[in-house]
Formats: sequence, structure tokens, C-alpha cells
Amino acid sequence: MKRGFGSDNHSGVHPSVIEAIVRANSEHAVGYGDDDQTARVTAAFKEQFGANAKPFFVFNGTGANVLALKATMQSFHAVVCAETAHIHVDECGAPEHFTGCKLLTINTPDGKLMPELVQPYLHGFGDQHHAQPKVISISQPTELGTLYQPEEIERLTDLAHKHNMYLHIDGARFANAAAALNQSFKELSVDLGVDALSFGGTKNGLMMAESVVCFRPELAENFRFFRKQAAQLFSKMRFIAAQFEAYFENELWRKLALHSNRMAQLLAKEAAMIQDIRITQKVEANAVFAIIDPKVKQELLKEYFFYDWDETKNEVRWMCSWDTTEEDIFRFIETIRKIAR
Repeated sequence: MKRGFGSDNHSGVHPSVIEAIVRANSEHAVGYGDDDQTARVTAAFKEQFGANAKPFFVFNGTGANVLALKATMQSFHAVVCAETAHIHVDECGAPEHFTGCKLLTINTPDGKLMPELVQPYLHGFGDQHHAQPKVISISQPTELGTLYQPEEIERLTDLAHKHNMYLHIDGARFANAAAALNQSFKELSVDLGVDALSFGGTKNGLMMAESVVCFRPELAENFRFFRKQAAQLFSKMRFIAAQFEAYFENELWRKLALHSNRMAQLLAKEAAMIQDIRITQKVEANAVFAIIDPKVKQELLKEYFFYDWDETKNEVRWMCSWDTTEEDIFRFIETIRKIAR
């Protein structure tokens, strides 16, 4: 496949991560997370998120989201989320299937929930005829590539806690948000009152490493049992831990995220100079959303793979990765120019 802009899932694995996996492959180790490396990386997570943080490693982002929600709710509860949320659009009903919960979706122009949008959905508490709102779930960055400012998250956590609810973050690209906002992981989660985080690494240079990080003790209490039941317990856990160890070392995560964010800025800048291309969302992380002529789009798809976002208005999504180069971008832009001519 030609290196393009379909998804940051399409990129390879950073060499430092491969090397860490190879090092972890040298000897036998106790399975299911009872090994020395997993213990060491668990301690590293506490350094990143605070002493009370409890990480649980899983295979993928859907597993992380489903388990985070499972830990926060019972089957009669409801999750308030954006209409564009990954848990609503791209997880094949997994949250509902595994938790029995109801998703209350809210239409937003930029993928972001605000207290004034959420408030109308917070009713029926104690009424046995209504699903009980229990979680506000946001994506950081959002599925539209936009970012919540720290104070915006804090307002949502305040609202959630006021109603005895939890605030969950789908952080598949959490590193891109922290890098863009020049924040630490702790500053962008624990310090803002976040209760649970689906912390992703696969989209930012790791092979298959995700984690649910619980910041409230009651959420971690039964998590290991939920993880086992959901088939997300990796027997050779040290190989997931090794990836995160490389990720945290010398802030590799920040270096990779800053690069993919910069590449998205460059791509948006160059694309905006082409006639009939209109950038539709703020480019704040590593995603570019654009409206493009349908004929140009169809020809471009013969050369590069990327996703339609909204076919009704010919809006597409282009993603940049940790290994996207300026050469990749200029070649892509030149291809668009040739087709447009």
C-alpha cells in the first residue's frame, strides 16, 4: 500500500518499540501481568498519571472503551456522548452489547460536548422507567480532530460529579491532544477530575498497546474480572508493557505526536491553497477534514486510500501519522493538483 492518509492505524511500529519487544523476548516470564516488566511499567504509569492511577493493559481501543464503561455502570445506566463518538459510530454496538447500557447521543458541530448541551439529558434520576445517566464520555481529540481545552473538560467533570456521574475519556489519540496543548498526561486527566481514561498507543507508533487507566478506586476494584470476561487479558503481558516502557522513555510519545500534528497542519495549509478544496474543521491534532470535488476524489482514491467522512457533502478525512513525511504530503498535494487540472 502506498503510504497515504487513510488512518494513523495504517502506519508501522516505531523502531524503539520493536527493539523493546525484542528485549522482552529474551527469557521466560510469569504470565498474565505478574512479571517484573509489567510491574515496572505499572509504576511508570503512576509516574505519568499520579500515585492513585491504576492501569489495565488491553489489546485494542474498543476493548478499552467497553471495559472502561463496564467498570463505571450497570445495565440500567446510560452514557451521554457526542453523536460522532467512536463508541456510538464505530464499535459495532459493543458498548451496548457488553454493558447493556443506553447511549444518549448529542449532535455537535465540532464533536465536542459542552455542559449546556449535556444538561438537558440529565433527568429522570431515580425514576424506574428511565435509563439512569451515569457517564459522560468524550473523545480527546474528538472524532472531528478538535480538542477540548482543559477548562472545558473540567466543566464537564464538575457537571458529572454534581449528578453522581463519571467522566470517561476515549483517548485513542490522547498523546496528540497532550502534545498539542503542551500538557502532561496527568494535567489533562487526573488534575481535571477525569475518572477513567481509555489510553491509546497503537495510533502513535505502538504495535498493539492500549490501557484503561482508572482514577477512582471503586472503578478498579473488579476490573481484572471484567477484563478476563471480555477476552482482553493478554497472557504474555510483558510484550504490551514493553511497548509502553519505550513510549514513556524520553517522552517518545510526545515527539511522535508533535510530528503527526505538524504534518496535519502542513497538509491542511497546502490543501487549502487548491481551488475547490475547503477545510471544514479546525486542525488541532493530526486529522484534516476537507470538502473536495467528487470527481477529483474518485480519481485520487485510485492513487491513495482515505475515508469518506460525509458522502452527502463530499467531505473526506485525511490522517497524518508519526511517520508521515513532508515528501509524502507534497507528493499527495501534487497528485491532487494534477487531477484537478
